[in-house]
Amino acid sequence: MAAGAADPYGREGLPLKQARQQVLASIRDQTSRRAEPSVDTVGLDDALERVNAAPVLAKADVPGFRASIMDGYALGQSQQPEVDDTWTLVGRSAPAAPYPDVLTNGEAVRILTGAPLPEGSDWVVPQELVQRLNDTLCLKQAASTNPWIRAADEECAQGSTLLQPGQRLGLADLAQAASCGVKQLSVHRQPRIGLLISGDELVPPGEQRPEGAIWESNSTLLKGLLMRLGYRAWDCRVVADQPQALRETILELSTNCDVLVSTGGVSAGDSDWIRPLMTELGQVDFWKLFLKPGRPFAFGFVGNQVPFFGLPGNPVAAAITALQLLWPALQLLEGQQEPELLPRLRVSLETPYRRRPGRPELARASLICSDDGRLLARISGSQASSRIGSLMSADLLLEIPAESGALECGDQLWAQLLRRRML
Repeated sequence: MAAGAADPYGREGLPLKQARQQVLASIRDQTSRRAEPSVDTVGLDDALERVNAAPVLAKADVPGFRASIMDGYALGQSQQPEVDDTWTLVGRSAPAAPYPDVLTNGEAVRILTGAPLPEGSDWVVPQELVQRLNDTLCLKQAASTNPWIRAADEECAQGSTLLQPGQRLGLADLAQAASCGVKQLSVHRQPRIGLLISGDELVPPGEQRPEGAIWESNSTLLKGLLMRLGYRAWDCRVVADQPQALRETILELSTNCDVLVSTGGVSAGDSDWIRPLMTELGQVDFWKLFLKPGRPFAFGFVGNQVPFFGLPGNPVAAAITALQLLWPALQLLEGQQEPELLPRLRVSLETPYRRRPGRPELARASLICSDDGRLLARISGSQASSRIGSLMSADLLLEIPAESGALECGDQLWAQLLRRRML
């Protein structure tokens, strides 16, 4: 076996969209052939950002009774009241303390927000419109056509689907489930991710750095990125560019983990051993992307069953290719029906950007909102794939087409937003 084997995939590599399609198709095929997926039963507090594994149906109507939307008076009638109409006050309805009797025409009860509506009442008037004298009420201002009543099945109807299998659970999903009486959920077990950081030149942060060496940062970057995406690294190894040590680490991680992710060693250099080892121990479906940053990227399987993602060694390229290709695959491996991608928006350049036509590029930029409401992208500093500083304060990945040359202020581009939903 020799490092830097010949490139059978073309000089430019696969376009990003095609590479993602190929990765996801392979992952879907692999997951369709595996045994019944592992499932955990967890409480709602532990289900955030997990993938739901089974349909969840409402056991009852919620709230289960007609309720007042505001503080006011429930009237013993179904028609819209008119100014100077009067009613006799016969009681009170509060949350968890409903009025027990049936209202008849000409009767009313004091009712609080969220309280059950008495039988016989189909209208609530706000308290601000009513004048009260002892037990007599009089409408002094015109009421709206809104009866201000919440339906018994406003949140959900009995038997309706609250959560679908394969759905990633957000805060609103869990809050609704709680409001409908659900206590715990079945969720897919998350894939165990093994990280392999390779390189002779890598020195742990804080240790003496020999000449020509660099402090290792990819493990910190990728473990943190995985945490931001809702995952964690099950195991992480930093290994020198030594074939036997790398082979042993690949075999060990692929035995104990569901996914193997490496950085470095997938290009064609004299010390790039990861790709040749993967060809020996499994298969490499493709390597090299038509993308900047991120050209040296490999995808395949160890032993035909453990997905392998060979990220570039440069940290920025590693982070960007992880977002574009690893993250969607992890979502499928976890049981999500369709992977989430970064949301896209249209922005105008606030600053010029000098480049030559060549590869399509994902440039890092800050998102600025102008005084007149326009969304602007600000590029600052070097965009080198080795410069972690280009990720700092980055809100956007600007999608620059391959044929684009120098870009000027005001030029419009699509951009991927490096932010995710809160709810």
